[in-house]
Amino acid sequence: MSGFRKFLMRGNIIDLAVAVVIGVAFNAIVQALVKNMITPLVTALGGGKHKHSFESLSFWVNGTKFNYGAVINAVLSFLVIAAVVYYMIVAPAARLAALAHRNSAATDRPCPE
Repeated sequence: MSGFRKFLMRGNIIDLAVAVVIGVAFNAIVQALVKNMITPLVTALGGGKHKHSFESLSFWVNGTKFNYGAVINAVLSFLVIAAVVYYMIVAPAARLAALAHRNSAATDRPCPE
């Protein structure tokens, strides 16, 4: 039992749990952004007759309904999430890493003697 307790109390597990919780909360924000801001903007720019969602876009084949509007909404959500993650997390982290590497390269020199 103490081994299991040590496993659960390791920093990596707690960090992962916090990341999952934050990710779920972030997903709710992004879904609201896509549903209430991005999708209406895309439909307004496209001149679509569907006011706030692509959900009603569908077609029928042999009595089977294909809801391709839900796929469009999912793709928009993915693209917004990917863009936010890239521009708010990946790109700044890469800039910080490059800056740290540049600064360490300037201060770490071999002794000329």
